Amino acid sequence: MEPAWRQQGRGRGRGQEGQGERSRPPQKERERPGPPAGAWGAGRGGGTRTAATPEPQRGVSAPSRFEEIRKSDQAAAQRLVESCISSSSSDDEDNDDDGDVDHKDTKTGKILASTFTTYTDQTGGDVTGLVRTGQYVSDLFQSGALTCLICIASVKRTQAVWSCSSCFSLFHLPCIQKWAKDSAFLVSSVTDEDFGQKQHPWPCPKCRAEYPPSATPNRYMCYCGKVQDPPADPWLAPHSCGSICQKELKPTCGHTCLLLCHPGPCPPCPKMVSVSCMCGRAKPLPRRCSNKAWSCQQQCNKLLPCKQHTCTQPCHTECSPCPRVSVQECVCGREKAERPCASPQWTCAQVCGSLLSCGNHTCEVLCHDGVCPPCPRSVSRSCPCGKNKSSLPCTEEVLPCGDTCDRRLSCGKHTCSMRCHRGSCETCRQEVEKECRCGKYRKLMACHKEYLCDSKCPKTRSCQRHQCRRKCCPGNCPPCDQSCGRTLGCRNHKCPSGCHQGSCYPCPESVEVRCACGSTVLAVPCGRERSTKPPRCKEVCRRPSSCHHPTSETHRCHPGPCPPCRQPCLLPLPGCTHTCPQSCHDQVLVKSQQVQLAGPWEQPSEPAFVKKALPCPPCQVPIPTACFGEHEVSPVPCHRRGRFSCQRPCGRPLTCGNHSCGRECHLVADGRQCEVCEEGCSKPRPPGCPHTCPLPCHPGNCPTCSQMVRQRCHCKISLLYVECTKLTSADQQTKVELSSCNNQCPKELSCGHRCKKTCHPGVCEDKCQQRVKLRCPCKRIKKEFPCSLSDQGVQCDDTCRDQQRKVSQLKEAEQRAAQEEEQKKLQEELEAFEKRQQRGGRRSKKRGRREEVDDGARAGRWRRCVAFTLVPLVGALLSVAAFYLLTTS
Repeated sequence: MEPAWRQQGRGRGRGQEGQGERSRPPQKERERPGPPAGAWGAGRGGGTRTAATPEPQRGVSAPSRFEEIRKSDQAAAQRLVESCISSSSSDDEDNDDDGDVDHKDTKTGKILASTFTTYTDQTGGDVTGLVRTGQYVSDLFQSGALTCLICIASVKRTQAVWSCSSCFSLFHLPCIQKWAKDSAFLVSSVTDEDFGQKQHPWPCPKCRAEYPPSATPNRYMCYCGKVQDPPADPWLAPHSCGSICQKELKPTCGHTCLLLCHPGPCPPCPKMVSVSCMCGRAKPLPRRCSNKAWSCQQQCNKLLPCKQHTCTQPCHTECSPCPRVSVQECVCGREKAERPCASPQWTCAQVCGSLLSCGNHTCEVLCHDGVCPPCPRSVSRSCPCGKNKSSLPCTEEVLPCGDTCDRRLSCGKHTCSMRCHRGSCETCRQEVEKECRCGKYRKLMACHKEYLCDSKCPKTRSCQRHQCRRKCCPGNCPPCDQSCGRTLGCRNHKCPSGCHQGSCYPCPESVEVRCACGSTVLAVPCGRERSTKPPRCKEVCRRPSSCHHPTSETHRCHPGPCPPCRQPCLLPLPGCTHTCPQSCHDQVLVKSQQVQLAGPWEQPSEPAFVKKALPCPPCQVPIPTACFGEHEVSPVPCHRRGRFSCQRPCGRPLTCGNHSCGRECHLVADGRQCEVCEEGCSKPRPPGCPHTCPLPCHPGNCPTCSQMVRQRCHCKISLLYVECTKLTSADQQTKVELSSCNNQCPKELSCGHRCKKTCHPGVCEDKCQQRVKLRCPCKRIKKEFPCSLSDQGVQCDDTCRDQQRKVSQLKEAEQRAAQEEEQKKLQEELEAFEKRQQRGGRRSKKRGRREEVDDGARAGRWRRCVAFTLVPLVGALLSVAAFYLLTTS
């Protein structure tokens, strides 16, 4: 959302300036029936006159309508011309060339000199008092220096303005009128119960100086206030009438300002007056009126207020308090102390204690001077409730009267119901129906208690942005305690004020805009630094040269890049000792190669022209040069210097030494040779080489044979390629190495392992060195031997024999235990059989079967008991024996 100052309805945006000017037509136009808006649109070409002109009234002739429209068009054209002049007057300074800058500086200097002439004539050329005023006047001629803080737009020469009498800031007249109206409206809407009845002052947007409603500007006046609507004179300061200011100087001295109508404060009074020194002893001397107070430097010697010492300071206006210390008595005279002479009156901390006039009581007042006050008990007294009066002596107490107290309680509604008593009355405890502070609820409660409900106030505070939210609010909501925090018109800072209604004050900060070298500074309001061009500077440009020259041409300080260098290049040309005679070409505007745009809606990604460093042109100095075969000498340009062909036959002997070159004159150096003899070589080859020489006819010996010979390695697996010259020139050992593939021999030995040697000729050696592991017969001892020594074997030692013996003993013990168990079973069966035989007699089959079954059951139980007891026991014995054998071994 746009801030309030940019909105069309209530803000102070950038469109305010144009709106204010167009919405106030001249008085003559307002009286005409034809609207100026249509004429304005027609004058600007924004639409046809028929569309903007109202329907013709009946009874009005055509010539009168024509005359009316003609005058309206002339007025619109005049306004358009004035707006164009106004907009161009602030920008023409930045578009001038260097030649016009001197002319404008001269013109500005003449205007300043004419403004200050009457002042400098009085001061004898001394301009020390014109520094502050001169800065205000200079800012009028500086582009972008004057900005309306309300609309953040430039103040132009032809626009109606208003100047604050306190801070001397310039504002557009429509802007300050709307500001004053809105400020008074906001204050009245917040503070007045009868809205719009009171007259509230309005503040300056910058310095907050308050103006009454009657001081709201309604006319465009010059700085001194003498001329209304001052004309724009190019030889006067903007918005000035050109007459003498004649404002009363401050501090008031009886003289008036001698400058021409000017902005800013008036300078100090330059008049010469004859005045005495500050103490009045010396003779009067002529002094400047603005600095007429002077000291004769004699000692003052006036008696100070302490009546003991004199002033020792040099000549001055008023003596300061005595700085010395002396012993002084207090007011009652009981104590003495060292105190500054400037404060002789002091009181001690003791009670007076003097006997009062009644003769019965003493004074209880602290240290005081004069007569003690009368006894407080000697005056007419009453009982505690105040109903009965008595005139008892001060030594007797007034007793309570016994009547009802009836004094008003602290609640202000009820009276005390106790009998007359001393001291304060008790708190009111009557129960009454009380209404809460906001008036929404009622409740029975003690009279002395305040009833506050829990409902929160839904009203909006004075800022019109936040709710009150205070519990039981009676309606007088407090001001908003939050910070405003809205972005100001400068777009750089936020409003530091408390949350408020309406537009924020303009940003009070100012930003310095410097020239390129930084020596000239222009202070502009915050927010204008992006649109304000740097000030013009009279210093020499101090930027380093952008080309290869150590120093650039002398020119003034300027914004943007430096102008192109016009000095000769004089760079050494590549490949020769000459220098470039052309002008400097390190920064040349060259048209850039842009991509074809699809349509007018696309924007080019690169600028149309870019600065590039062009290479130096080729050297054109003629150099005498011989041809390739040195047949002739001719002049050649330096950049093309070098030997050339003269089109004659070469005639040089060929490398074979038997023929001469028949080619056209050519270059032989840099690896280029004459033609080669194409006949074949017939020289004999080295012994053992079956190949022929691949070169044509040539001098000297033939090169070594570079042909490759293919052959199998010793293991007959890989194909090897060996140079013929290496094979023929090698001895027997080298030939064996050349015929080896350097891989492990794939043949197997008689033991079954692979040969460990690299590819070799002949039969492999049968002595295998492969490491094998062997164990003793009991598998306890393990050793490694070469494969060729594996026939020896590994024999058991004494430990192995002891273990074997212990294992055999354990097995024999197990067998004996099994035999004993078998014998026990047989013995039991025999005993059972004998018992059956001893019983004798015949038994029934059923009984016999039952006994057999019982015997069988007993035998089964016995076997199970033996199995459950003997088997775990034997297993435990065997495990103990095995553990013993293992630990001993």
